Amino acid sequence: MSERRIVITGLGAITPLGLDVSTTWTNLVAGKSGASLITAWDASKYDCRFACQVQDFEPRKHFFNEKDARRADRFTQLAMASAKEAVRHSGIDPERVQLDRVGVLVGSGIGGLKSLGDQDEILLHKGPNRVSPFMIPMMISNMAAGLISMEFGFAGPNFAVVTACATSNNCIGEAWRLIRDDEADVILAGGSEAACVPLGMSGFAAMRALSTRNDAPEKASRPFDRDRDGFVMGEGAGVVIVEELEHAKARGANILAELTGYGLTADAYHMTSPAPGGAGAVKAMQHSLKRARLPIDKIDYINAHGTSTPVGNVAETEAIKAVFGEHAKKLPVSSTKSMTGHLLGAAGAVELIFCIKAIEHNLLPPTINLDNADPACDLDYVPNQAREARVDAALSNSFGFGGHNATLLVQRFVG
Repeated sequence: MSERRIVITGLGAITPLGLDVSTTWTNLVAGKSGASLITAWDASKYDCRFACQVQDFEPRKHFFNEKDARRADRFTQLAMASAKEAVRHSGIDPERVQLDRVGVLVGSGIGGLKSLGDQDEILLHKGPNRVSPFMIPMMISNMAAGLISMEFGFAGPNFAVVTACATSNNCIGEAWRLIRDDEADVILAGGSEAACVPLGMSGFAAMRALSTRNDAPEKASRPFDRDRDGFVMGEGAGVVIVEELEHAKARGANILAELTGYGLTADAYHMTSPAPGGAGAVKAMQHSLKRARLPIDKIDYINAHGTSTPVGNVAETEAIKAVFGEHAKKLPVSSTKSMTGHLLGAAGAVELIFCIKAIEHNLLPPTINLDNADPACDLDYVPNQAREARVDAALSNSFGFGGHNATLLVQRFVG
């Protein structure tokens, strides 16, 4: 039997740039920053007082009733909305598919941090008997995947990967693997995060991981720039419909791209810093290229992990040069985190969507705020303005605390 081919047939996203994929993409290629001062709570005493927040989101629109929405943490609410957009976009009808052959792999790097913080405050000030009976279901990282499956009745493989900022790349890659191995025909895969809350902001600030450019939030996320001083927290969700090719063709699906490569490795080096030279990232990219059987000179674009941290940007640049050699000098690389901020466990899925849109429109999203190039970061980062270019194959890198590396390779679909 020939190997099953896996394609992408639907996209859904909620980001600081928009409440759907179309709006997000429009603002992305326009070079718009999603960063602003925090207004949902009093951040005046915090070292970092801004983030890339999802604006004007109404959770109850995406649930059967308001009670269900209230019983879900914000990361689950964002995931549900993205899943519903992806299902609508794909044209999948739950009444016309074999439900136990449709799975959900939607993870979160941190999970329900807002619920944890809120309930801890209740415990401290009102006592243990006032803690919500929904606290545990609201905060655990698998609940987005669980509730999405319940919403649609999808009874196939269902779990949540938790690999920090590599989470949704791993979810999508494992969906690819399960479908390849004939464990499912369709999987909703991606990630969600909502950690722009007091506990999350103070924790990352204590690590000195966040930018403190409070006077100009929109300029704070500046990957590969000499003056970068840390990443900008973001929130959002991304879900893609991963589907076996013949299944997609049989239902007349619109095939957006083909998912051909997946590489994953561990740095085995440090809790938060990348291995010297990006050694783990090198292997992840190489594994994805090998799986796709694609030579290095056929890659047209890389969506970088590119968080805007001093060490990480240099390590990823060195890794790309190690993998692509001379081709690296003419290979466009951009960090869309310059606009979305770092969506943590949702980053990979949202950025894979950007790769697919780049293939669709032959348009490279920019790296904004790249005003003074770091001499150690000497690749083509598509500075400040989107660029027209033919894109037939793209890589998306995601690297997480703990040394987790995950790379996806997506190509223009050829029937």
